[in-house]
Amino acid sequence: MNKILVSGIRLYAFHGCLDEEAKIGSDYQVDIEISTDFSKAAITDDLSETIDYVKVNQIVKEEMLLRSKLLEHVGQRILNRLHREISHPAFYQIKISKLNPPINGDVHAVSIVIGD
Repeated sequence: MNKILVSGIRLYAFHGCLDEEAKIGSDYQVDIEISTDFSKAAITDDLSETIDYVKVNQIVKEEMLLRSKLLEHVGQRILNRLHREISHPAFYQIKISKLNPPINGDVHAVSIVIGD
């Protein structure tokens, strides 16, 4: 197994249980770790033999635009779409971080990790 890392996808979105979060929004960072066999692509230089990380980024951006109360829910939606829309066999680990969360404390980020 090889790994592809799509790290530091920065977005502004409106997730959270508080009404204020739906109105004000927050900064997020998404990191994706993809375990796959891209040995054929390494030899052939053919994108169809690996994971197109442009597509991965597009899926993350589109799903992050859809408001959810819980990051766990957003993560599951991203995971489902990756499996549905990317035909190359792979296992995914997704980390979604809400930067500077409104939790009455000096906290850099709150994160969830979901995957296969």
